[in-house]
Amino acid sequence: MADKKIIAVVGATGQQGSGLVKAILADPSGGFAARAITRDPNSDKARELARLGADVVAGDVDDEESLKKAFAGAHGAFCVTFFWAHFSPEREKAQAAAMARAAKAAGVKHVIWSTLEDSRKWIPLDDNRMPTLQGGYKVPHFDAKGESDEVFAALGVPTTFLLTSFYWENFIYFGMGPKKGPDGVLGITLPLGDKKFPGIASDDIGACAYGIFKGGDAYIGRRVGVAGEHLTGAEMAAGFSRALGQPVRYNEVDPAIYRSFGFPGADDLGNMFQFNRDFAEMFCGARSLDVSRGLNPGLKGFSAWLGENKGRIPLE
Repeated sequence: MADKKIIAVVGATGQQGSGLVKAILADPSGGFAARAITRDPNSDKARELARLGADVVAGDVDDEESLKKAFAGAHGAFCVTFFWAHFSPEREKAQAAAMARAAKAAGVKHVIWSTLEDSRKWIPLDDNRMPTLQGGYKVPHFDAKGESDEVFAALGVPTTFLLTSFYWENFIYFGMGPKKGPDGVLGITLPLGDKKFPGIASDDIGACAYGIFKGGDAYIGRRVGVAGEHLTGAEMAAGFSRALGQPVRYNEVDPAIYRSFGFPGADDLGNMFQFNRDFAEMFCGARSLDVSRGLNPGLKGFSAWLGENKGRIPLE
């Protein structure tokens, strides 16, 4: 490991981070070593990463000093936040700033910041097309990340800004999978109209990030968007139908209806889907499939992902 460039991976037991750690470990001749940063090095997921060959260290995005120690001696760092653990854009911005300052202090040569668009650049707060949330955001879990881009830039941290996409794993873990309607037919309910929507397998985000680290200085200062496929709601439903061997319909709803569903974060997600729908050409255009495949030749499309994961999708 001493002759390899260390990549310190924040959120190493999460979906994006674990994908990057596994991509590094799967390429033993690639010249990189994985340092997995997690709050609990003794968790089952952390122990599994250690078993696979990662150096697992303690670090907490709410504790800047712990991040400085975790980043020490690293060539690269992958920085990510998880809004859904706390639903606070202010906390997310504080975590991003702590990572940026820690990377600067540690002299990290290449940072990947997993970010998203600040939707307020397209839909100002006084625009009533969608409600303003939490006092100053349109899509809080997008806007806090997008706003935090400026922190990395202002500190002069050598950063690649990685624009991610909707995880298809949300159909497994986030309650978005097919549900039976009154007639017993399965359906997915999304406020996307007939617009294309970028999605990706979460492991592929990490694999694309690995491609960026391998690309080195050529990616510093750039915004790079990744997706596995751009699909309409109807196309996703058709994919489910083929994979599950039974009809799955696409239930199109208005974003206002989606916001009213009442589960935690429904308003944020309703605004997110509306933003994606209303600016679909921009949003998909920022996430080139060709660029994504260039970074990650093993990139999966939706059908391939479904083929691997259909047994894990709860059907309600």
